[in-house]
Parts: sequence; structure tokens; C-alpha cells
Amino acid sequence: MNLRDLKYLVALMDHKHFGQAAEACFVSQPTLSTQIKKLEDELGVPLVERSSRHVMLTDVGLEIAGRARAVLDEVNQMRELARRTRDPEAGTIRMGIFPTLAPYLLPHVIPQLRKRFPKLTLLLTEEKTEEVLRRLRDGRLDAAVLALPVADTTLHEEFLFEEQFLLAVPDTHAIAKQKKVSGGDLDGLDLLLLEDGHCLREHALAVCRLSGADEQSGFRATSLETLRQMVGSGVGITLMPALAVQPPVAPMPGLRLLRFSADAPSRRIGLVWRRSSAFSPFLKRLAKVLAAVPKPLLSGMAAPR
Repeated sequence: MNLRDLKYLVALMDHKHFGQAAEACFVSQPTLSTQIKKLEDELGVPLVERSSRHVMLTDVGLEIAGRARAVLDEVNQMRELARRTRDPEAGTIRMGIFPTLAPYLLPHVIPQLRKRFPKLTLLLTEEKTEEVLRRLRDGRLDAAVLALPVADTTLHEEFLFEEQFLLAVPDTHAIAKQKKVSGGDLDGLDLLLLEDGHCLREHALAVCRLSGADEQSGFRATSLETLRQMVGSGVGITLMPALAVQPPVAPMPGLRLLRFSADAPSRRIGLVWRRSSAFSPFLKRLAKVLAAVPKPLLSGMAAPR
């Protein structure tokens, strides 16, 4: 048994296809198939269920592949730890981030990251929170920018900043002329929300429960941009994170943004990584750069009205 064979097995678990797994490992399909068969012979158990249409790992195959992924991750961390001892701020970090934050935060922090860590290669993965957490736990990501808390004792949470929400309404709406709104102004109103799986949906539902608002039936958006478009078209109202309405995001015609007068709803954002990670000292330094977002951007003070 060697690390190469473990890598092949993990790739087969991920792709569920010999050809695609071989391509991901930069080997021929016969080579990968032969090595998987040798691994099965060595262990004395079938790891793969083969058919003409698809490939599935057996129960023991899945268990072994999961352990193989952990082994490969530990080996990579050993190599990275040794390399970072020579040059602590160089190398590669695989970072996950969720889609209702990624396109709005990154333009404000990537230039600072490049300036502070010029030798760093940052590989970004944009996925919904649950998928980001799954990849973080199994070692496919080194860290993730997520809404806190994540409620996982195996993960370390480093608080970055708190981002307020604004109320986005059509400029023809009854409350559009108000300078600010309170939670009571939402009582009895219906809000446009994102589909299931977005953490922003859960934040918005929490605001609805506290304010007496409800979800507008018959509509669930797949992205914040869809929500903006719908509000600008007069379809309804919604909550928007402050960063999502800052330049370089262009103002939306027909949409007005209202700040909350007090106790504005918000979300806490942090950098999360495995407590066992060899990257912890560096990730703490990385977090300081990510946290340095100007406060007016986080409160909506810089947003067009």
C-alpha cells in the first residue's frame, strides 16, 4: 500500500467514474484500475462495485477511502508545515466561502491579501455553507469564511467582523420615503427570501420571527442578485447584507435601501479551520487581514440610498 494508491481510491470516491478519476490523477484509466485492484488484493476485501453504467464504493471501500483522505491530508500538512518553516507566508491555502458573501467581500480584501502575502497562492471555493463545512472537515479545504457560529467543536472560529442588514424596497413602496426603519415597520410585511441551503435565508427568517414579518409565498431566489432584481422590479422587499450593495456593485434602478434605526439585524462572519490544522499560526495572521474591512462598508453607511 502506498500514498499513490490511496490517492486513486479517494479520487474514485469523489468522481464515481474510473475515467474521470484517472484524469484527475493524471494517469491512464487502465493504470488506475490496475492499482485499485492491487489495493483490493492487498487488503483482501472488495472496495468497488463495478457495473457497465456506474461505479460505487462498497461500505468498507467508503470507510477506507475516508481514512485514506485523512491520511493524505496529514501528509500534505506535514509537507506544508516543513515548507512553511522555511517560508511561513508562502505556499497555497484552499479557502471556502459562501455565495452570499464571496463576490461582495473579496473585492475589498484580495488586494490587501496580495499586498500582505505576495507569495501566497489562494485557491477559493464558493459553495453553500454545508458543502464548505463538509470539505473543510474532510481536508479538502484548509479554512473557510463562514457565518458564525458553526457549532462544531472540532473547528476553530476566529471572529472577523459583524455585517449589518439593510431593508431593500421598491422606490414606490409605502415606506420607501422613510429615512430609517425599525423592526416594527416589518410587522405584517412579506419578504422575498433565498432558497433552502443559504445561511442568509436562516438569518432573514430569524428577523421575520422577531419582527412579525413573513416569507412571500410562491417565490424563492437562487442568488442575492436575483433578489435585487426582483425588488428593483417592484415584486417585493427583502433584507440585503451591507457588503452586497457597496461599490463595485452597481446601484439598482427602482430600489431603495433603508438602514435600521436601532438594533439592526446583522450576521457575524469568521474564519474557520480545523483545530488540528498545521496552518493555525498562519491562518491567525490571515484572519487579521480579512477582518480589516472598513466599518462604513459593514454598516451600510457607504451604500447608495
